[in-house]
Amino acid sequence: MKRKSNKHSIPTKYTLLILTGFCIIVMFVSFTLNLSGGPLNTVAGYVFVPMQKGLNSIGSWFLSRADDLKSLRDVMQENKELQAEVDRLTQELNTINLEQYELDNLRELMELDQKYPSYEKVAARVIGNAGGNWFSIFLIDKGSKDGIEKDMNVIAGSGLVGIVIDTGPNYAKVRSIIDDASNVSSMALSTADRCVISGNLATMNEHQVIEFTDLKCEDDAIQSGEQMVTSHISDKYLEGILIGYVSEIERDSNNLTYSGTITPAVDFQHLQEVLVILDKKTVQEGQEGN
Repeated sequence: MKRKSNKHSIPTKYTLLILTGFCIIVMFVSFTLNLSGGPLNTVAGYVFVPMQKGLNSIGSWFLSRADDLKSLRDVMQENKELQAEVDRLTQELNTINLEQYELDNLRELMELDQKYPSYEKVAARVIGNAGGNWFSIFLIDKGSKDGIEKDMNVIAGSGLVGIVIDTGPNYAKVRSIIDDASNVSSMALSTADRCVISGNLATMNEHQVIEFTDLKCEDDAIQSGEQMVTSHISDKYLEGILIGYVSEIERDSNNLTYSGTITPAVDFQHLQEVLVILDKKTVQEGQEGN
């Protein structure tokens, strides 16, 4: 059953307005007449003191929030400045690391240059490759204008990279020793026993090695870790350039030769700078290809 609404009731907002006005009048009269100890003062004590405390509390709360917001803005600004400083320092660190990496590469090339002092060389930067994870065929930023010709040897890192197969005025194309079409006449450094090292991208992808075949040597004369260098009988590669290290070796089924794998001396995933040897191998009668 619904209650009857009181048509004569005063709305709450008006009641509050009336009470507020009454309180203001009482306060005015009390302070104007200075009625100490009077009934108005007593009423003021009961009514306005709690109200004043409440207003003070509210004011203190807003003031505290304002201080908190100011502190938050200060912290956010400080954080923004710190983040900008972190970004700047990170950029500087990246630049330093890149410069250090390039410096290490240049130092490596200088050491390699000193390793083969009798050859004239020109430094070049790698500017593109044929795709994939490995620099099997790639371009460098020096060409015929810089004296580079086809069949010149290319070195980097600790040893042989490959050979120039094409040139333009301002570029040259290089086939590295890991390319499937590459074959290098080589020999063991300690015994001078010869073999053929063939590029193999499949074994590079799987184990980061290439293959050697037709090695004729005494039993156990060649062990893992043996240095393999370019042979003196090659018609394209200069003698004595480090190719890599024997990682595995086994006797062939004919019991006459050995085969195995070579870990290249050069990092063919991260080539950036190379040295092109301007001296070309002088072909003599009776020398093998490769």
